[in-house]
Amino acid sequence: MDIKGLLKALVSGEKTIEAVEAELSGVKPLGFASLDLDRAQRRGVAEVVFGEGKRPQELAEIMVTLHQATGRALATRVSAQAAEETSELISQRDMELSEQLSYHAQARCLTLGADSPSQGRGEVLVLSAGTSDGPVAAEAERVTRYLGHQVARINDVGVAGLHRLLRQVERLQSASVIIVCAGMEGALASVVAGLVDVPVIAVPTSVGYGAHMGGITPLLGMLTSCAAGVVVVNIDNGFGAAYAAAQINRAR
Repeated sequence: MDIKGLLKALVSGEKTIEAVEAELSGVKPLGFASLDLDRAQRRGVAEVVFGEGKRPQELAEIMVTLHQATGRALATRVSAQAAEETSELISQRDMELSEQLSYHAQARCLTLGADSPSQGRGEVLVLSAGTSDGPVAAEAERVTRYLGHQVARINDVGVAGLHRLLRQVERLQSASVIIVCAGMEGALASVVAGLVDVPVIAVPTSVGYGAHMGGITPLLGMLTSCAAGVVVVNIDNGFGAAYAAAQINRAR
């Protein structure tokens, strides 16, 4: 926060007392939302937008405001149609700014501006048990990269064909943090944790048949993992896994 610049703007009359007070509070009111502009100072990462359920007009306003404050913005769970409409609204406001927009279809992530500068101390590895887990793994990968960390993916290494995973053991053991996305019974996280000495973040996915219960079965399986060192986020929460991995991997 540029306190000196705010004081100069107040003295010159460029900003009102109320405007300066609002900026010093770290909250930017938009009427339909109150943005937490101080979050990067407290958490190390600026506020991220959960896009699902938001109108394109709201997404556009929030992302432009965050970009003005932090130089970048990320919205997750954005449909292709919402991304297109949001991009159009931003281009109507500022064509040059709209050129900094990127939509990542599988991950359903919309970004404005460049990713964060590199700040990791190693590689974050994202595993998916099967192709159907791909969207969750893609979200985890994209958010990890946005947060400034080196990240790679290994796809389709579920326990139904364990030899596929065992071929990757050397690579697993070289990672700093591993994110495992798996549906069905969710056994992959426990198997991976038994092979490595780094944190394993398990993401249960809503992929499976009836008794899978929309992700409850792998969630419970991951929570009761026999291998130590497994932590679990919510069902389909690739964003939460990436955020946790970035905090673990951040060079201090």
